Amino acid sequence: MDAAQEPAIEVHGVVNRFGTQVVHDGLDMCVEPGEVFGIVGGSGSGKSVLLRTILGLHRPQAGAVRVFGRDLTRLRDRELREIKAGYGVTFQAGALFTSLTVLQNVQLPMVEHLSLDREALDGLAMLKLRLVGLPVDAAFKYPSQLSGGMIKRAALARALALDPQLLFLDEPTAGLDPISAADFDALLIGLQRQLALTVVMITHDLDTIFRTCNRVGVIVDRKMITDDLQGIVANPHPWIQSYFHGDRAARFGQHDRAAQPDGQQHGA
Repeated sequence: MDAAQEPAIEVHGVVNRFGTQVVHDGLDMCVEPGEVFGIVGGSGSGKSVLLRTILGLHRPQAGAVRVFGRDLTRLRDRELREIKAGYGVTFQAGALFTSLTVLQNVQLPMVEHLSLDREALDGLAMLKLRLVGLPVDAAFKYPSQLSGGMIKRAALARALALDPQLLFLDEPTAGLDPISAADFDALLIGLQRQLALTVVMITHDLDTIFRTCNRVGVIVDRKMITDDLQGIVANPHPWIQSYFHGDRAARFGQHDRAAQPDGQQHGA
């Protein structure tokens, strides 16, 4: 990556407060173009609040949020809408509209932002569904007729509908069995490389972190500690040590994976 290239996302000194509860107090974060950046933190640390702040859905009390150099906290609604058209988002439960078919769900962003006839809409949506590995017949099913893994893929197809530069994923493998989660991670790695995506994900899945992320940002003490996988695993902060070296991590040998030569290169 060109050293002079502008960061994809810059968060500087963000403060998020709800009444007397301070969630973030001077939080900084930087995501470089073309990387997969994972966000982790304990319950109540404000992961979802941070995501909403970066997406322009929540305005912080202080600080700046820049996406490709443009400060979202200073943009007008029309300008913010233009920025939002440049990124895709998936949510933990998929957030598909149950009354619409999978094809219609994928077409929603296209209908809002593109001027295409029905044939072109159908063709483009089918292309996105094939891109995420869904069979043709899935397009005409409703979300209730899909497995958990297929819902995740359908939501990903919708997030990719407008060919975004940025992709935000909220717990992308939550609720999936280990095999399905590994398949989704492999899909994500392939798409990130093929489409030159910058990916930001919130996840609790240690396997996903080590399979996909270049760097990790950990929200602790209302701020963020950021490093590559080896650096994060070695960080002495008690919460980070517990998360990456606790009983759950030990069962999977996660702390050893970061030392592997390719451990932090999957998303590159």
